Amino acid sequence: MSKVPDLVKRLLVGRALRSTQLHEQLLPKRIALPIFASDPLSSVAYAPQELLMMLAVAGVSFYTYGPWIAVAIVLLMAVVVASYRQNVHAYPSGGGDYEVAMVNLGPNAGLTVASALMVDYVLTVAVSVSSGVENIGSAVPWIGQNQVLTAVAIIVLLTVMNLRGVRESGSIFAVPTYGFVVGVLGMVLYGLFKLGVLGDDLVAPTADLEIKAEQHDLAGFAVLFLLLRAFSSGCAALTGVEAISNGVPAFQRPKSRNAATTLLMMGLIAVTMFCGVIALALNADVRVAENPAADLLRDGKPVGEGYVQEPILTQVASAVFGDGSLPFLYIAGVTALILFLAANTAYNGFPVLGSILARDGYLPRQLHTRGDRLAFSNGIIILAAMAALLVYAFQAEVTKLIQLYIVGVFVSFTLSQIGMVRHWNRHLATEADPAARRHMQRSRIINAIGGSTTGFVLVVVLITKFTHGAYIVCIAMPLIFLLMKGIKRHYDRVAAELVPTGEDVALPARNHAIVLVSKIHKPTLRAVAYARATRPSTLEAVTVAVDSEESGRLQRDWDALDLPVPLKILDSPYREVTRPVLDYVKGVRRKSPRDVVTVFLPEYVVGHWWEHLLHNQSALRLKGRLLFQAGVMVTSVPWQLASSDRLKGRPEPVGPGAVRRPYADRPDQDGAPQAGGIVSERD
Repeated sequence: MSKVPDLVKRLLVGRALRSTQLHEQLLPKRIALPIFASDPLSSVAYAPQELLMMLAVAGVSFYTYGPWIAVAIVLLMAVVVASYRQNVHAYPSGGGDYEVAMVNLGPNAGLTVASALMVDYVLTVAVSVSSGVENIGSAVPWIGQNQVLTAVAIIVLLTVMNLRGVRESGSIFAVPTYGFVVGVLGMVLYGLFKLGVLGDDLVAPTADLEIKAEQHDLAGFAVLFLLLRAFSSGCAALTGVEAISNGVPAFQRPKSRNAATTLLMMGLIAVTMFCGVIALALNADVRVAENPAADLLRDGKPVGEGYVQEPILTQVASAVFGDGSLPFLYIAGVTALILFLAANTAYNGFPVLGSILARDGYLPRQLHTRGDRLAFSNGIIILAAMAALLVYAFQAEVTKLIQLYIVGVFVSFTLSQIGMVRHWNRHLATEADPAARRHMQRSRIINAIGGSTTGFVLVVVLITKFTHGAYIVCIAMPLIFLLMKGIKRHYDRVAAELVPTGEDVALPARNHAIVLVSKIHKPTLRAVAYARATRPSTLEAVTVAVDSEESGRLQRDWDALDLPVPLKILDSPYREVTRPVLDYVKGVRRKSPRDVVTVFLPEYVVGHWWEHLLHNQSALRLKGRLLFQAGVMVTSVPWQLASSDRLKGRPEPVGPGAVRRPYADRPDQDGAPQAGGIVSERD
């Protein structure tokens, strides 16, 4: 009601932008990279660690499989990046995996992809923020003791920054993202230089620890299962790759080419950092375990509950630069920042996907509209709320959250690539140009390889992670799928119901006007005057006799005014207001079914939120019931109280009734309605 909320909003979000300024929010490649690629780039901070932790289940000897699993993940990344480069050229409208599946595989496949992506985006925010808090918590005890509160606060901060608009948030996030890339690549190059040229040994802080194997003498299928589980954990490095295909409209022209270039840059950088960190970690004898307190041994004894397991990046940085050195502190700082900012990939993907789904009628239409800063504000807020709930439910524990991760993204990967194969098949059936056909055939092969590969990985992920938490995603996705189908059915049913017919354009036979009265004062007289100005077929004032003495006084005062409108008093032996009015209106409708009834309600316009608590309760209930009556129109007649004068400084156009007559400058002493009164107030 006051200017304070607007002032706070402008300070946090910034000034509103015109729709014509949308082109100013388009992104060059240098800004698009940190916005859309922060998630896959930041996965270097935890994907190698997750891979090695799974191998540690069988002891440190299984670390020898690490490079081979890393190579498999790199090949998978190459296949996925090549496949999505075909996507951004074929479907540049921003629908991404959802549009590909919807067009080529049908609505059910499209909604399956959409539900998978929505779950994955929420998990991206929850996992990234929780991981960042965990990293900082090891250095700042208060944060370590209040991880949930800190994680929710970070989510709120990221939400506010994204509400300021895509380009502005991207400019803010670009510095730490590039700082992380430069720092990690510099660390990898310097570490390899020390190993290959200087001949120095790299020693991690945990190199003197031993790993107690949870499983001994593994063989055959058990070894294969463990390696597949390590592979599926390391595949966290691929999360967020699909975000660029969903954000093609945000790029500057030529959109598809710029998006494809950014996708290639992201893949090359992510693969280089991932392989470099794995190589240095193995050379430095990094030791990590899923349950470090019991599985890490020093001098043959468990390190105990007081041991805090350092993240793999800080261990490698310590081995390369020295513990506590300036480069070490730099790597630790930018790693925490990039983990927070990795959530920005979801903040750009989820709202765009929600907007497209809302456009197609599968989500509430409010998600399709842009906010003051031309961002999809409603989608941003919903994403933040869902991620915060997930953080609270899992107490910001990364180990638990990571088990839910990557299922959704590989569902979308697989269905998208299968859809692209059908896309090329359809176009090849009609294309006659040999050069174009060769290009399509090459693209089809790439997408076919991508679909079969990601499909295999999806099966691996489901098998290895299902009992560890992935089953939750397998429950959530069908629920979201059914919810979207239900929303679509509702919108389709309403649309069919609202199709105009010949009867809808016919004029009603007559209009019976009723002005509801509680007492004689200025709002009542204005409502009567307005009702008369509409020239209804019949007009009468109606009041409810809650108190017989007060009703008699009202009748005498009404007669004294000599108004050309009769006053009808409805009896209410049980002191109800709503029921007598509803019964009377229904009676008028029964007498003349082809007529309409217009009910005029005087209302106060107030300037303070607490004034709503003092007025309008009876009228709100009555209005809510009248709206359900067929053939009944409800018209609010506002009266601006003196408290609403505080809003006059707002730059709003002057409307009828905004300027009062001189006598209205005095506050109305009779503003509060009696018990059973009809006068109401509206903001």
